[in-house]
Amino acid sequence: MTKRSQTLSDKTESCLSESKLGSPLLPQYHESIQEETSVGNEDLSGKLKKFFTKYFCQGQKLSKKQALALEQLDENTSWQKRLMVKHRQEIGMLIPFVLLQTIWWCLATKHNFFQYFNEVQNKDSGIPNYYLSFTMILGACVAGMTSEGGGAVAFPVMTLLLKIKPEVARDFSLMVQSVGMSAASFTIFWMKIKLEKHSIIFCSIGAFFGMIFGLEVIDPLIPAQAKKLGFVSIWFSFCAALFLLNREKKRKTYDSIQNFGTWQAVSLVLTGFLGGIFSGVTGSGVDICSFSILSLLFRISEKISTPTSIVLMAINSLVGVFWRGAMEYSQDPPNGIDIAAWKYLAVVVPIIVFFAPLGSLLSSYFHRQVLAALVYVLDTVALITAIAVIPIFDPTKKELWPWGLIMVPSLIVGGFLFFFCLSKVGERLMRKIELEAACPHHPKMDQIENGSDQNSIETMDIIPEKIELENDIPEKIETEKMDIENSVQPLDDFPSR
Repeated sequence: MTKRSQTLSDKTESCLSESKLGSPLLPQYHESIQEETSVGNEDLSGKLKKFFTKYFCQGQKLSKKQALALEQLDENTSWQKRLMVKHRQEIGMLIPFVLLQTIWWCLATKHNFFQYFNEVQNKDSGIPNYYLSFTMILGACVAGMTSEGGGAVAFPVMTLLLKIKPEVARDFSLMVQSVGMSAASFTIFWMKIKLEKHSIIFCSIGAFFGMIFGLEVIDPLIPAQAKKLGFVSIWFSFCAALFLLNREKKRKTYDSIQNFGTWQAVSLVLTGFLGGIFSGVTGSGVDICSFSILSLLFRISEKISTPTSIVLMAINSLVGVFWRGAMEYSQDPPNGIDIAAWKYLAVVVPIIVFFAPLGSLLSSYFHRQVLAALVYVLDTVALITAIAVIPIFDPTKKELWPWGLIMVPSLIVGGFLFFFCLSKVGERLMRKIELEAACPHHPKMDQIENGSDQNSIETMDIIPEKIELENDIPEKIETEKMDIENSVQPLDDFPSR
C-alpha cells in the first residue's frame, strides 16, 4: 500500500468513527478527499502526457536550412512560403500519393487490375490476393517507419503463411519496396529530414554489386527453407545486440559519422555488399545492414539511421527489379519476374503509396528508443513465426534438421557475438573521438591509436574526467577571486586613526 492510499484509509476510518458520533467534520473530509483525488488524477495525466510527448512527439531532426526557415516564419511571410515551409510534411505525402495513384488507376482501368483481387494464385493456401492488400497496410507502415523494409513483413507472410515460393516472394518484396519505399524516400527528402549521406553513397555502391552477386551466385545454392530461417535468425541476433546497447541510459549518439575517412568508406562499401547479397536472396537486407553498422559501430542516432536505411533500400530495390525484370528475363527457358509477382503488386500499390510515406512521417517524430523497440518486436515475431511454421522438428522431414537444429542456433549465437563485438568496437571508437575532441594533442593519443598502451581504455576513461576538472579550474579561480573581493572591506569604511 502506497503512502497516499494509507493516508486516505486513515482519514476514512477516523471520519467514519466521528460521523457515527454526529461529528460535523464529514463535509470537510469529503472536500479533502476530492482535492487529493483531483491532484492524483492530474499527476497521472501529466505523467502520461509527458511520456507520450517524449517518445511519440519528440520532433523531427531537420536539416539546418529547413530548421532556419521554420524559425524565420513570421506574420509578414507570404502564404506561398508559409505553405511550403510550415506544411511541407503534408505536401511531401500528397505528391507521391497523387502521382502514383493516378498512374495505377489509369493502368487498372486499361488492363482490368480489379480481377486480380479475388484470384487465388496458390491453390495450396486457397487465400485470395486481397489478403495481401491488407497485409501490406502493416508492411508499408513498417517500410516507411523502420529500417526493416516492407520485405521484412511481406517475405515471412508470403512464404510461411501463404505458401508462396521464396523466389516469387523475393521478387514481390523488391517490387513493392521499389514503389513504396521510393515514395517514402521522396517524402523524407521533401521534408528535409536529416540523413547520413556517406552511408547512402558508399553502401549503395557495395549494394549494387552485392545484389547482382546474390541473385546470380548465392540464391541458387541455398534451399528455400534455409533462406527463411537464415533471414530471421541473423536479424534476431542483431536486435538482441541493439537491445543490450540501448540498456545504457542516455548513451551518446551522433547525427553523422565522425572523422570520416578511408576505413569508414571501405566498411560502408563492404556493408552494402553484404546487404545486397541478403536483398538478392530474401528481398530485403541492405537496409538493416546499414542500420546495424550505423547504430552499433558509428553510434548514429536511430532517428538518422532509420530514414537513411529507407532511402538505401529504395535504391537497392530498384536495382533488383531492373536486374530481375530486364537482365534475367527470357522466354525460353522462362526466367525473370514471375507473372504472379506482378499480380500481387497490382493489388497492393494503392495501399503502399499512402501508408509508406505515412510511416516515414510518423517515425520522424518518434523517439529513437521507440524506433529501436519496433525493430525488437518485428524481428522477434518473425523468428517465432518461422520456427512455428517451418517443420524443423518434424521426424518425417530429416532433410530440414541440419538447417533448423544447427543453422538457426549457430546464426543466432554467432550473429549476436558479431554484433556485440561490433558495438564494443563502436564504444572504443566513440571514446577515442571524445578524447580527440577534448584533448587533440595528448601524448597518449598515439599509443591508443597504435594499440601499444595496455591501459588505453582506462586512460580514455580517466583523461576526459581530468580534462573536465582542468576546465573547471579557471571558473573556480574566478569565483574565489570574486568572493575575496566581496569580503574585502573598502578603505573608506575603515575608521580614521
